[in-house]
Amino acid sequence: MPYLYQDAKPRPAAHPGGARGTHSSGKGYEQLKQECLSRGVLFEDSDFPACNSSLFFSENPPIPFVWKRPGDIVKDPKFILGGATRTDICQGDLGDCWLLAAIASLTLNEKTLARVVPLDQNFGPDYAGIFHFQFWQHNEWLDVVIDDRLPTFKGRLVFLHSAELNEFWSALLEKAYAKLNGSYESLKGGSTIEAMEDFTGGIGEMYDVKAAPDNFYEILEKALKRCSMVGCSIDTSSAAESEARTPSGLVKGHAYSVTGIEEVSYRGQQVQLVRIRNPWGQVEWNGPWSDNSPEWRSVSPSEQRRLSQAARDDGEFWMKFEDFKVHFDKVEICNLTPDALEDSTAHKWEVTIHQGSWVRGATAGGCRNFLETFWTNPQIKLHLTEKDDGQDECTFIAALMQKGRRKLKKLGAEMLTIGYSIYESPGRDGHLGKDFFRYHPSKARSKTYINLREVSHRFKLPPGDYILIPTTFEPHQEADFCLRIFSEKKAITEDLDENVAIDLPEPLHPNPSPQETEEEKQFRALFEQISGKDMEISAEELEYVLNAVLKKTKNIKFKNLSLISCRNIISLMDTSGNGKLEFSEFKVFWEKMKKWISIFLQFDFDKSGSMSSYELRGALKAAGYQLNNYLLQLIVLRYSDEQFQIEFDDFLNCLIRLENASRVFQALSVRNKEFINLNIGE
Repeated sequence: MPYLYQDAKPRPAAHPGGARGTHSSGKGYEQLKQECLSRGVLFEDSDFPACNSSLFFSENPPIPFVWKRPGDIVKDPKFILGGATRTDICQGDLGDCWLLAAIASLTLNEKTLARVVPLDQNFGPDYAGIFHFQFWQHNEWLDVVIDDRLPTFKGRLVFLHSAELNEFWSALLEKAYAKLNGSYESLKGGSTIEAMEDFTGGIGEMYDVKAAPDNFYEILEKALKRCSMVGCSIDTSSAAESEARTPSGLVKGHAYSVTGIEEVSYRGQQVQLVRIRNPWGQVEWNGPWSDNSPEWRSVSPSEQRRLSQAARDDGEFWMKFEDFKVHFDKVEICNLTPDALEDSTAHKWEVTIHQGSWVRGATAGGCRNFLETFWTNPQIKLHLTEKDDGQDECTFIAALMQKGRRKLKKLGAEMLTIGYSIYESPGRDGHLGKDFFRYHPSKARSKTYINLREVSHRFKLPPGDYILIPTTFEPHQEADFCLRIFSEKKAITEDLDENVAIDLPEPLHPNPSPQETEEEKQFRALFEQISGKDMEISAEELEYVLNAVLKKTKNIKFKNLSLISCRNIISLMDTSGNGKLEFSEFKVFWEKMKKWISIFLQFDFDKSGSMSSYELRGALKAAGYQLNNYLLQLIVLRYSDEQFQIEFDDFLNCLIRLENASRVFQALSVRNKEFINLNIGE
């Protein structure tokens, strides 16, 4: 059953210390390794075998790849040689520069790197052909185990590799990330921020360099000092420009890492510089402050040493910050979560996480352009209570992430276009209806709807209560999502769709009335005709009675009731347990039936004889049932058709089952109370 998340309660950020194993055997890295050592064999990963399906899903390999272990490629393989550095990342023949730029940034923070790449791995005496890496996925840290068979051609690694031919940590990291996402091909094309978040559990912000704030240099400086990961890129105007080299040596549509930012003394003035790395390991900026530019001749040798300036074609270069703003278009910053920040860092984020789903016909309402269904999207209440220090407003970042789309690429799934809107809360609890959004504008919203894995934005709002609505752009599009709120001060969130409540009138009892109505007289006559003197009817006879009556009702357009519905009616109303319905029991049911017909007609807006499944939440509430998103999604999947319509027969079955379930629940509650009272009395 797709896209159903049962528990939408806000959760704290996950801590990497408890990374969950993912191998299908249920065994962790250490256990698998020890088993291989005891048997004297090298590990072979059946979950990600050395075959074409692990490489590509849409094509055959363009060249005959040979899977080899590092020891078959070089004589003296090393996991890490001289420390893991940004020069260990050289792109191969896979279009995953976005991933490589993130790995280069990862090497700048030893603590973060050691979490993703456990450093106690090697090719020494306890080598067993098995390695493991840890990645963050939607508020959960996963431990991904792989074997060390790597795709090669003519004895050389085909994909990511180190500048040192006998160093393999980066190639193995790429393989583990490919396994996490289903194949190497799944890594083609992406946003650097996506991998940065998977390495840190952090939250991304994207800046348009041409419209960046005046203090953009300070923003980048602060980000790097706080161990945030930073990437940058140059936009393309067409697919033909992708990875096209400019006269200045920069590459369009290519992901770079920002690895440093400094001021240097130059001819009596301070010049702001930024250091950039190309994951290709070559092809550099050739303008002012590039490796061999004349500007460096006016910089003292001590300053050059401080900046680690060296004229070599390693893909890394300095450029003047003003030139950086002219030539680059986008900057992506991944702010680290509290568990990832250094203890000495002065500021930490408060983090709250919600998991949810958009399900066709139930909670996939689309953006505000689609008012008729927009209100059915999940709704999260945000309580902002504490102002920023010295400010009148509260700062927070809202990040909406669609889950698992890269792994679903092989099934034809693409990134959906997503975003969110924020409304001031009207001060009442419960899911907000269509009319609220018809007459109230949003207070804030995501900068744009875009087909990225995550959409995030920083907001400053006055203290108060707000409603955040995460949506896809188009309605009826299904996906799971993760919503994260990062706040500088504590913010409280709650899911408006979490509660389940039942508010039914007291049940009617089949008491004889002194005088029958005209309607009851007609029913009695029909009953006597069908049932005989005992005045009891079976499910088949009830089907005849109800359909005969409904056909005579002028304002009803729906189809006949089914035999299954009539059996369910008897199970609800039969007090004697004989599997038949007495006339007195039928009279009680008919009162319910009239109310349910009235509700159905009220929500059958086009008078077609069927109701949109998106209106089911309101219809059930009118009948006395408040359901959470999970139950609503289950009911829609069970009772709606492919056009998201619900016939009256299905609506009736749904209400009967809900009433039966509520009776069981109430009976259990009474028994529990009696048990508690009995124990208290003792």
